[in-house]
Amino acid sequence: MDIQQKSELYSQSLKNVTAKYWYKSDICVIIHERNFIKKEVNDLTNTPKNPNALRNQDADVKQNTADNPLGYKSIPSLLRSFAIPSIIAMLVSSLYNIVDQIFIGQGVGYLGNAATNVSYPLTTICLAIALLIGIGSASRFSLHLGAGEKDIAQRVVGNGICMMVVFGVIYALLVEIFMRPLLTAFGATPDVIPYAETYSRIVALGMPFLIVTNGMSNLARADGSPKYSMVCMLIGAIINTILDPVFIFIFHLGVAGAAWATIIGQFCSFIFAVLYIRKFKNIRLTRKDLGLSVSECIQTASLGMSNSLNQVAITFVQIVLNNSLTYYGAMSIYGKEIPLAACGIVMKTNAILLAFIIGISQGSQPIIGFNYGARQYDRVRKTYKLAITANLCISAAGFILFQFFPYQIISLFGTGDAAYFEFSVRFMRIFLFMVIFNGVQLISSNFFAAIGKPVKGLLLSMTRQVIFLIPLVLILPLFFGLDGILFAGPAADGIAFIVTICLIAGEIKKMKQMETEQHLLKQAAK
Repeated sequence: MDIQQKSELYSQSLKNVTAKYWYKSDICVIIHERNFIKKEVNDLTNTPKNPNALRNQDADVKQNTADNPLGYKSIPSLLRSFAIPSIIAMLVSSLYNIVDQIFIGQGVGYLGNAATNVSYPLTTICLAIALLIGIGSASRFSLHLGAGEKDIAQRVVGNGICMMVVFGVIYALLVEIFMRPLLTAFGATPDVIPYAETYSRIVALGMPFLIVTNGMSNLARADGSPKYSMVCMLIGAIINTILDPVFIFIFHLGVAGAAWATIIGQFCSFIFAVLYIRKFKNIRLTRKDLGLSVSECIQTASLGMSNSLNQVAITFVQIVLNNSLTYYGAMSIYGKEIPLAACGIVMKTNAILLAFIIGISQGSQPIIGFNYGARQYDRVRKTYKLAITANLCISAAGFILFQFFPYQIISLFGTGDAAYFEFSVRFMRIFLFMVIFNGVQLISSNFFAAIGKPVKGLLLSMTRQVIFLIPLVLILPLFFGLDGILFAGPAADGIAFIVTICLIAGEIKKMKQMETEQHLLKQAAK
């Protein structure tokens, strides 16, 4: 086969890829594939004296993967090394609120627990911003590293760091200005709002630290430093855990003491995270890389959007749940405060399980992103399947705990009367009944972000929380009262699981088609 024939074959392949994937792929992936093939066509047509252009290009890709363990180490080994530190980091992040909840419950009572529940949406929005920038930057960073584009990877990181600082400061200012209306909208009752406002005004001061720490943690993980990422979060959690009982029980600061303990821990984590700027393994940041670019920000946000909106969706769910529980709780024997406090405990207990799932998801992200960028699609599929398997095992253990030991779990968060424990146990068993399938949706959403397909990731993020759960929380109580809110959880989980399976099956099939295209191109070059 001569050069002209090869050129025609590649041009036809370009048309085939465009036609095949245009109507069912995201634009960034189409561009990725088209640019890849166009480069191969140009190499063949513009350099007739070099008929081995494609072979040389493939050699470059192989060299790039050979230089980075993400491209050649065994998938189980990689996932363990990345997921375990990520899980620990996520557990630590969850412990900030869990530890506060436990000590406040013991030292203040269930009104204090209700206050932290009302305040929790402020933290979830903060984490949404951190994920928007952190996951978005980390995904782009991994894709460009996999493609051997280190100069672009540097610009991605520099822009991401600037986004973290600017967004963090703006968010903290907005929270402080609109504190009372926000807490009222989040479902705070007159008895709860003094505690909630005291706690939230202090916690808001640490939100810029939280955003930068979480963002840098994702970048460190993508750079091949999952342990450093873990330590960033661990430092803050340890300090928070030590200071909580000191401030609450020794200095008698109540919810304010828990809040001060939290932001002191966050500040220490922030300092450790910032130090990583000079410790990147695969890139070397310079001053010219630091700066905000609108186009860079948009690209980063597009890949972080699915994870971010999932957090935002959790916030909306929390708001709707809080207001629905207080409304329908007032019509029941439990009153307003008991359902509100129970919801906070159940959601934050579930957050511990989600920490494992999200940790697995984040641990798989750099592996998936790098290998997708390097066009090693078999390694991408293997990583995803292993992540799902690990998630199902962990979720099964969580299901057993929630169904058979709910009273013991709830007792950790303080005392209450018989009605309080009765409703809390019922809430946990029913609302978390389908928890075993939750992780499939979360991991799949992050999977699409990692391979540069934010639209599908966004769709999956919205299915469970916004498209299904919120409408069910609003509709079912009209027929079943307070119980309707409880049954909305497993119903939404089941439907979201079915949607996820459909989207993932289509993506795996498409990936195999892309693999076939790639094989044909290589055959044509021989």
